[in-house]
Amino acid sequence: MPITLSAEDRGFLETVARRRSSPAREVLRACIVLLADQGLGNEEIAQRLGSNHRTVGHWRRRFLSCGIAGLSELPRSGAPRSVTDEKVAEIVRTTLEEKPDGRSHWSTRKLAEKVGVSHATVANVWKAFMLQPHRAESFTLSSDPCFVEKVRDVVGLHMDPPDNALVFCVDEKSQIQALERSQPMLPLRSGAPERATHDYFRHGTTSLFAALDVATGRVVSSLKPKHRSKEFLAFLKQIERAVPDGMDVHLVMDNYATHKTAEVNKWLEKRPHWHAHFTPTHASWLNQVERFFAMVTNERMRRGSFVSVADLKAAIEDYIAVRNEDPKPFVWKATADAILGKVAQLCKKLQ
Repeated sequence: MPITLSAEDRGFLETVARRRSSPAREVLRACIVLLADQGLGNEEIAQRLGSNHRTVGHWRRRFLSCGIAGLSELPRSGAPRSVTDEKVAEIVRTTLEEKPDGRSHWSTRKLAEKVGVSHATVANVWKAFMLQPHRAESFTLSSDPCFVEKVRDVVGLHMDPPDNALVFCVDEKSQIQALERSQPMLPLRSGAPERATHDYFRHGTTSLFAALDVATGRVVSSLKPKHRSKEFLAFLKQIERAVPDGMDVHLVMDNYATHKTAEVNKWLEKRPHWHAHFTPTHASWLNQVERFFAMVTNERMRRGSFVSVADLKAAIEDYIAVRNEDPKPFVWKATADAILGKVAQLCKKLQ
């Protein structure tokens, strides 16, 4: 069975044979075909390559029948399936429609015991159908009758703020506890994370009032012992002192009672260039200052140990001061239509 290679095939096989990264089995097959192209017989090729004549004959025939593609591994069928389609359907149906006795959700072993397969089989089926019974997420749909209008109003301020105006996202993080760990913290080491005791001593609380400038990312803040309407009004006056004359001010706030008292409303009415915009109920995530509060918690307070309220306040003030040296605004990308579309999809699922 003589082999005659085209220039293109010969060049390809020579490249495979020379390439250091080629697997040994591919190099052997390429060399067999190249030597066969020179007119050598199976016995001589086997002797040169340290193989046997049956292997040489096998790959010579494969090349003659299939060409270059014949030198690759043929797909193998593998062992027959031991889990039927009916059993897979039973696993999926049981996962979605039933609960184990006395438990809130299935584990792979509990479900495997019920349907009569291995827990690895259950895990593979869950992976294939993207089922994760061990996970649960929470949600709350706003019942605000003006939900659509408020979403468009607030998102419009985030994405297209008015000219010659400042947009502040305002809120308070109340009852921040000054927690002192009961034992010294163990610092970060190679192979070991920073560690702290789970128990602590309480040394009182403080409340952080913050106004995030949407355009610049700069934060106006104040720490107060309480978070009543009196303190909130004092904070509004602090914001006013930080605002240049002649500029409109738009406040994005949630529906907390202290934001809507008679005293606050009276103060705002005297300032027609100040405009209050309220997020829908159960939708405080539309207020960008909530993201700032999460950063303060994660980057400064959660892993701290504070011996007093004064110590806690100093840590928060230092964090905000450093951030304000090089402020960066949050980039809001979710349009009102995209948000309302996701809410509509969730409502359909609940029907």
